Amino acid sequence: MRETTALCTKPVIELDFMELDRIIDDEYSRDKENLIMILQAIQNTYNYLPKPTLAYLSEKTGVPLSQIYGVATFYKTFSLEPRGKNIIYVCLGTACHVRGGGKIMDRLKEILRIDTGETTEDMRFTLEGVRCIGCCSLGPVIKINEDIHSRISGDMVENILSKYA
Repeated sequence: MRETTALCTKPVIELDFMELDRIIDDEYSRDKENLIMILQAIQNTYNYLPKPTLAYLSEKTGVPLSQIYGVATFYKTFSLEPRGKNIIYVCLGTACHVRGGGKIMDRLKEILRIDTGETTEDMRFTLEGVRCIGCCSLGPVIKINEDIHSRISGDMVENILSKYA
C-alpha cells in the first residue's frame, strides 16, 4: 500500500509502507526501546521524517504520537521538514570560526541563495551550521553528507559543490 503526501510547495513524497514495515517489524521488532534507531532508519529512507510515517510508527509500536514527536523535535539530527539530497554542515566552532568558517558559510549562502536551515528550491542542498564537527586542526571544515572537506577557502566552495550535482 502506498500513500502520497505533500508539505507546502515541497515535492510530493511517496510513502512505502512495505519499507516502513521492514524497518519497524523486521529490523527492530516493533521494540519501543529502539525508537531513536527506527526514526534514524526512517530518516535515512526519506532524508527527513514525513509526518504520516510518525503516525504509522505510533500505530505499529504503540508509542504515543506525542512521545514520538517529542523525540523527533528534541534531537537536532531529526528533521520534520523535507531536506535536500545533500546536507551541508558548516563548522562554526571556535577553531573553524577563527580560520574563516563564517566566510565559508557566507559564500555558501551566496552561491546557493539560501539561508542557514533552508533548502534550495531544486531540493539539492540543505545548509546547516553546527558548533563542531570534530576536526578542529583541519579547519575550516564543511561536511556534505558523510564527506569531510577540510582547510577550505571561499574560492574552493563552488568546486566542492559541483561534485554533488
